[in-house]
Amino acid sequence: MIARLLYRNKVQGVLKYVLGKPDSTILGFHNTYSDTDTNLRIFEQVLVFLGFRHASEKRYVHATLNLPRGEHLDDDIFLALSKAYMEYMGYWEQPYIVVRHYDTEHEHVHIVSSTIREDCSQINLSFDYRRSMAAQKHLEKQFGLSPSPEKRTVRELPKLETPQFNHQDGNGVRFYMQDILNNTLQKHKVRSFDELAKLLEKYHIQLKVVERSSRVGVAYGIATKEGCRSRFIGGYTVHPQFSGPKLQQVFERNQQSALLPMVKKRLEKQLRTTYKLFRTLRPEHLPDILGSHQKLDCRLSYNDQGQVVDFTIYDKSGYVLRSDEIANGLGIYENPELFQTEHTQMYMDSRQLELEFQRCLREAYQRTYRDLKHKSLFSEHIMGTFLDVLVREMMKSERFLFLKKYLHTDNQTLWKVIDSYYHPFSEELCTSAYNKEKQQLQKKADLIQRARDRLFTSTLDQREVLGTLVQSLGVRYDKGVLIYANSKLHQVPIDLGSHLLQTSVNPYMPIGFARENEKLLEGLLHDKSAKEIKPGPTALFLPMVFPKLYNAMAPTFRERFDTLALQAYHRYAERMQAPFEKSPRDYIAFFNARGFYFEQQGGKLRVGSMYSKHSVTVSLSAKMQDYLQSSSEFPSTMATQPLILNHMIAQGQDNLNSLWMGHLMERGLYKQVAYSYVSEGVLPNLPPELVEHHMANGFKEALVAVATQRNRQERASMLRTGWDALDTLIGPATSKEEEASNGFKDELTDYSKKKGNWLTM
Repeated sequence: MIARLLYRNKVQGVLKYVLGKPDSTILGFHNTYSDTDTNLRIFEQVLVFLGFRHASEKRYVHATLNLPRGEHLDDDIFLALSKAYMEYMGYWEQPYIVVRHYDTEHEHVHIVSSTIREDCSQINLSFDYRRSMAAQKHLEKQFGLSPSPEKRTVRELPKLETPQFNHQDGNGVRFYMQDILNNTLQKHKVRSFDELAKLLEKYHIQLKVVERSSRVGVAYGIATKEGCRSRFIGGYTVHPQFSGPKLQQVFERNQQSALLPMVKKRLEKQLRTTYKLFRTLRPEHLPDILGSHQKLDCRLSYNDQGQVVDFTIYDKSGYVLRSDEIANGLGIYENPELFQTEHTQMYMDSRQLELEFQRCLREAYQRTYRDLKHKSLFSEHIMGTFLDVLVREMMKSERFLFLKKYLHTDNQTLWKVIDSYYHPFSEELCTSAYNKEKQQLQKKADLIQRARDRLFTSTLDQREVLGTLVQSLGVRYDKGVLIYANSKLHQVPIDLGSHLLQTSVNPYMPIGFARENEKLLEGLLHDKSAKEIKPGPTALFLPMVFPKLYNAMAPTFRERFDTLALQAYHRYAERMQAPFEKSPRDYIAFFNARGFYFEQQGGKLRVGSMYSKHSVTVSLSAKMQDYLQSSSEFPSTMATQPLILNHMIAQGQDNLNSLWMGHLMERGLYKQVAYSYVSEGVLPNLPPELVEHHMANGFKEALVAVATQRNRQERASMLRTGWDALDTLIGPATSKEEEASNGFKDELTDYSKKKGNWLTM
């Protein structure tokens, strides 16, 4: 199902269109004196009366619910679907009409209502399209409809075959034109009628432009297999959005877009970079070269003699640009020394070719480094990796294969060329990595000294706190020097005492947590803003990974940290649960299920967390506050919060470990979550709707796989817990101690440690 929303400042035209179709059925009314037999004239007057009570340009809503082709719903079910949709969108107290049309190949209904209430206030329309998508997905499951695509897709259309229609079948021709025009305007940012006409030629559609009284009109005709051409159909008749004035608005918007100059600049740079690689270039080879080297869709233009005279780039941004539109001096006729040839040959000794091979080598170094199970420093990896290993990795690269294809040389010569670039480049890359690692280690040493003096309170286990601080940055302290946890290549002298307590188990810190921790500590010491620090959602879990470190943090710094981490995770959670929020009630309830609460302070709505050491809260955006408080269910939803949170506390879910399991589930790491659930009873703190989504998306299969890995006795016990039941998944569990013996237990699941699959962020 696809739901669409349109807003209008007048309703008469909308009702005329909805009720004026010859094949239409009124399924029902809502909030009128009769649900089945309301007088249409009176209904129109009611909507007009409501609209006159407000000056908004969005006084009326026109919604359509469209089923996929081939799906069918009876009238009473379609009416129930429409009413459920309008309830989720906040129109339950509004008068509206539901009308079913039969003029397209897919079944659909139109719903017309007013956004103005009887008290002259307007329904809050914030996040309406997002809520519409969430309501759409929910109703698809409820009514057993086919799910809508996750993202907007452009259907490929026939390009060469002439369409087959009966010349008397006006609707068939019109529907074909609608499909072609709709997909063409979605795929391309068209800027003129001439450009549109050229794009429509391959679909056998002819466009005619007529100017009358300073207005531009368009008409469309189509050739068919029967050898006749349909009559020209006016653009407005094909669809109101394809009329001349509407298309002009589209063209002007695309032409004036700030994106267009940036696209031209990028394409110019890509084309000139490719030109520098070639001594000669046969024009017919240009599309393949640009496709392989720059991932550009290039199409050639020919004259009457069959010679290539120009090329056009169909860019991924949607713009279609000729060479002269991109920049001067890029055309085929403007580069005779390059293009007037029968052969394509690269420069063997050009600077651009050297840069291309250097890029291939750098990518090979990076890919082989990422594949290492036990990572050394990058500079050590560079020094220990031989050319034959890099070449084998380079052979998997499309960039390298492109260079090899157009160099037209044998393997021995090619090896010599690569070897000539390898030694100086590897030395340069190694020196750069070495200096960067040395600077980073010195930076960590400075951070440790400043943090020791300012960040933590004096405690009896100060040496252990300092030892945890050292390890949390991915380094180790050894006899007066600081070294990396996985290498002794760099050493920085530092005095941290002779009896620093460091954990000997699991000395290697996952890079993601170490980087996030360093970023936060550095920002706290320099009193940076959230915009400067840019904390990620995993910042909230740092106290779980390093409990001693963050428990010993001075109250002012810890409070600041809790605020920054809460802001980062709140933004992340908003994005993750947005596709499932149908109403303001869902927004609050979904955050409650994660362990967050809302409260009003000084007239503003703020969000807090049960996981923070200090009772910190962060304010919501003004738009979100207005949206939440506009709901009639807001008071009752706020009153329900304590019940939800107290239930989570009683079930032992008031810890970061449960929230971390939910975080891993949202990232798709189902097997790790399944192991923690099956073996330890750790329940993910997620809303039931999201858990159900992940169950259907592969989490259920992961639970089965983990359960079958245990021995028969344990597996029988696990299966009795009902791993495939959603209510069991979010059921009772015993409280777990959050402190970990080795400092890493709560960061990684036991399953990942058992298998040696360390998680990186």
